[in-house]
Amino acid sequence: MTDIQITKTNSEPGAASLAVTVPAERVREAEHRATRAYQTRARLPGFRKGKAPEAMVRKQFASDIREQALRDLIQASWSRALEQEPMKPIADPHIHDLKWEEGAAVTFTFHVEVKPDITLARLGGFTLKRTVAPVTDAHVQAQLDTLREQRAPWAPVAEGKPTLKDLVHVTIAQREGTEVKDPQPYHFVLGEGRAIPEVEERILGMTPGQMVEATVRFPDDFPEVAKRGQTRDIQLTLHEVKRQTLQVLDDAFAREIGDFDSLDALRRAVREDLEREAARDADAHVKAELVTQLVAANNVTAPRPLVERVILTYAQAYSIGEDKLPDFATEFRPLAEQQVQRDLVLDWVVEQHGLRATADEVHQRLTELAARRNVPVAELKASLEKHQRLREVARGLTEEKAFAFLLSQSTVESA
Repeated sequence: MTDIQITKTNSEPGAASLAVTVPAERVREAEHRATRAYQTRARLPGFRKGKAPEAMVRKQFASDIREQALRDLIQASWSRALEQEPMKPIADPHIHDLKWEEGAAVTFTFHVEVKPDITLARLGGFTLKRTVAPVTDAHVQAQLDTLREQRAPWAPVAEGKPTLKDLVHVTIAQREGTEVKDPQPYHFVLGEGRAIPEVEERILGMTPGQMVEATVRFPDDFPEVAKRGQTRDIQLTLHEVKRQTLQVLDDAFAREIGDFDSLDALRRAVREDLEREAARDADAHVKAELVTQLVAANNVTAPRPLVERVILTYAQAYSIGEDKLPDFATEFRPLAEQQVQRDLVLDWVVEQHGLRATADEVHQRLTELAARRNVPVAELKASLEKHQRLREVARGLTEEKAFAFLLSQSTVESA
């Protein structure tokens, strides 16, 4: 049987294009297999299951058979491409320019993102500064105030103007001359940046039930680039104001928060948590600086296709519409490039030095996590698998091993 033909038509760092031709003979064989598969389970009037004539099955399920045959041909073509071409795909290929006429060969093109070949000649000899931010009494007090705010109920304010940290319910409508369009309700806390500054300023001067008309300007750093500096005529209605009454910060409050005998015990626990967080932040900064120096020392570039892939992934995660995608891509590109460079460096180190987390190491980490959460290991593992997060545990362990290896090659100084 004539083999599938694979021809590389384009290649750049991070991507490849492969032209595929599946001979007509292979296409007919795939269609025959698909027809036989449907024939064995088809139930057609006048025939027992699996006994309907092949020609009748082909006619009845023509579209499904064609689809199944095409899936099989694409899978076989991709397997052939992986055997023929020395590439490391990071995702399934995209299919373009598909052509399939009755009795003829099937042709199409694979477009696939691939891991580029890099070499890190220098892995160590760097000097890194580790700075742990001090935890002050003010930091502890701010965290305690946050705990108070999280537990404080919201109560309506009947009279007077709202103040910062009040929860407001407003309606904002577009005003075009005498016409009011598209009224939209909003609930947000004043001072948290949910509304543009000029809208918040107007609300701070209103009382519940009041409606005002105003012209407001979008700030120059507004997330949507197209709206920066633009003005809008709006109608603003303040419906309701709610305010929190914070609990007294005393021993009783500490006992409500958790297993604390006194406010001093709660303060100590909060300080310890903040100190651990500061240490984690310092470690994260050291790792980020190490990657930066590795990238610079080895001239690691971020291939365009891989950067575009990261941008698109985050755009989908943040539900960025097509109209806003160009602005998002422009702003996010530097971060995407850094992520690609980081991944390339760590993946190379892991592969070259055999640092991938083993099954035993993953099980040990799951055991530790389960003990902290006071749940059985099997239950935790099932939950992670259900939410497709088990790989994250393995990936995290692998990165820990990679950074431990890399940091052992350099000097970390406490600042």
